[in-house]
Amino acid sequence: MPKSRNGKIATGLAGAAFFFVFIAFVTPSWLVSDGYLPAPKMEQIGLWCVCFHDFEDTRHWYETKFTGCWWVFEEEYYIIHDILLPGFFLATQFFMTVSFTALLAVSFGIALYLCCSRDQERYVLLLVVIATAILVAAFSGTLALIIFGYNGDGRVWMPNWEHNNLGYSYATAVLGVICSYVSGGLFLVEARRHERKRKELHERRMGGSGGGGYPMQPTKSSHTTI
Repeated sequence: MPKSRNGKIATGLAGAAFFFVFIAFVTPSWLVSDGYLPAPKMEQIGLWCVCFHDFEDTRHWYETKFTGCWWVFEEEYYIIHDILLPGFFLATQFFMTVSFTALLAVSFGIALYLCCSRDQERYVLLLVVIATAILVAAFSGTLALIIFGYNGDGRVWMPNWEHNNLGYSYATAVLGVICSYVSGGLFLVEARRHERKRKELHERRMGGSGGGGYPMQPTKSSHTTI
């Protein structure tokens, strides 16, 4: 069934949002070294992967040094979990997971939307559900961006903080959140537009039936023959 221009734009933006959030979710460049240090202890870090070069416990409780790219929950990292996985980082992981999961669920909803006829009884409800899920993803992603943006690039987390910058993974997450807000808003507009059309159609039908379901019959005037 052909969709309106507004619906097509909303669908395209939802697809872009999922693409950007997926890139941010799986790539290891939320925080990166600026390249001016010859051997930075922290090369880059993402939500699930971190790349170190001779990184060691900043409190010097352990002499173990870490080099290479590893999963952040790798067993060998248990001695530095309190450094590597502070509360703000776990919160960022959580909110981005909610955002990604919501957008993944939205993809199934949009598939139904593209195949569904406007005359379906729950068509408007489907649009509202899609819009709500996208806005939940946008809000959750916003929280993740604020939390990581405020704490990730600070002085107290990774070493050589003055040479650490937010990376492209963070930037793609920003783009994904922006697309989500716009897409969710457009789907709400689409739902409102179809709801209004249905009400207008219903009112016209009721008006055409005279309000009682039967057409009005003309009355014949009676004449008395003298």
